[in-house]
Amino acid sequence: MSTGMLGLIIVAIICLVVVQLYNRLVSLRNRFLNGFSQIEVQLQRRYELIPNLVETAKAYMNHESETLVAVTEARNQASQRCADAAVDPQNASLVEALASAENTLSSAMGQLNFVMESYPELKADTQMLELQEELTSTENRVAFARQAYSDAVMQYNTAREQFPAIIIANTFSFKEADLFEVSEPAMKQPVTVSFA
Repeated sequence: MSTGMLGLIIVAIICLVVVQLYNRLVSLRNRFLNGFSQIEVQLQRRYELIPNLVETAKAYMNHESETLVAVTEARNQASQRCADAAVDPQNASLVEALASAENTLSSAMGQLNFVMESYPELKADTQMLELQEELTSTENRVAFARQAYSDAVMQYNTAREQFPAIIIANTFSFKEADLFEVSEPAMKQPVTVSFA
């Protein structure tokens, strides 16, 4: 075998390895981007439920407009941050802003739950009970989507950081993915709406 032929074989093997690593990184990146999309879907579902909750509560809570406004504003801000992050889930600052807005929404919902405890008629309202069930179901879906996203991010980041994939990742601008982390321990728990 000539030196030229051996060099050609080595170049072909290197090219195959590069292509294989590149394709694996693309696949893992698409998996975590899809994971973020699943979070977005569930958060949007929750954002759509909150105005119904506020409207139902408004009928009973005449003197609590400040709390209802805070929930509505927090929901609107979280919804906007979710839309912003969905444009580029690889942008750490956008994902951080979403996590912060979700924390604010969680706090506002907690305050609403606290205030609603003073309204027994509201706790017994069938529409409110149905909304509570839907919100609980949605929170469970959000938690599941966050877990799937975190798993996909970990797989991607691990593959991206391994040698020789890190060379390919840096050459082709495969950015490190950020977890959807929350700053407040209370945010790690689903929003609980209790009317019992």
